[in-house]
Amino acid sequence: MYTKNKPALTPKDLEKLANKIRFEIILNSHKSKTPHLGSCLSCTDILVYFYWCILNILPNDPTKIDRDRFILSKGHAAPALFFVLAEKGFFSKDFLNDYGKDGSIFGEHPPTPASLGGIEAATGSLGHGFCMGAGMALASKLSNINYNVYACISDGECNEGTIWEGAMFAANNQLDNFVTIVDYNKWQATERSCNNLGSLRDKWMAFGWSVEEADGNDFNSLKGALEKLNKNKLKKPKIIIAHTIKGKGISFMEDDNNWHYRIPTVEEVEKCAKELDISYSP
Repeated sequence: MYTKNKPALTPKDLEKLANKIRFEIILNSHKSKTPHLGSCLSCTDILVYFYWCILNILPNDPTKIDRDRFILSKGHAAPALFFVLAEKGFFSKDFLNDYGKDGSIFGEHPPTPASLGGIEAATGSLGHGFCMGAGMALASKLSNINYNVYACISDGECNEGTIWEGAMFAANNQLDNFVTIVDYNKWQATERSCNNLGSLRDKWMAFGWSVEEADGNDFNSLKGALEKLNKNKLKKPKIIIAHTIKGKGISFMEDDNNWHYRIPTVEEVEKCAKELDISYSP
């Protein structure tokens, strides 16, 4: 069960939009002095693709009962989700001026759903958002309310036992309305993805999932992978292993894990603006 692609932006349109959001994330990190920048930039294209091309979610009716659900299980990339939701019109970007301040609902992880339209789950404890998504997908089946659930997880989360427990649960319950995207940027907080993940394709297939791989920073590749999953009519949950680059879009940040925690300087923000072709003056 899938929502048809909406009247499409071209890949160039999507790239321009993603770069705009990337810069807003970078500027936010600089102003608020908060980290996880590299982790946000690797999944920006994924969020832009799904929110502009796939998801059936209305900004003016974010709790509509048959809406699609999108869960950012890798909650430390919350700024990417916040700026995507603001760009889609779920709330004013002016609200994000309070990001990271005392009393603000905008912080380093998504808040509770009741706090903000467009948020489906408060996430950050690794693996939990994925399992909540499986539960939501089952609820759709049990209540006969037709919607899809999408969860974006990190490769680091694939070290968590709760991920694999949830994977078995989803396959056992034939949750073909549950789609997961692994932001596979090959890094964790302090090192390369550990615990010898090996072939994620083989692992997820062994757990009973339909699997496709894609370049997670390429819109056509994401589209192709989702279309392949859509063509199979198996009663299985579906997953895209999206190979991405941590710090994507900025030459001096790409594949450099220092940017998991580093905060950009004024000079670095200016360099980012030039690389992303964004008009900016501090």
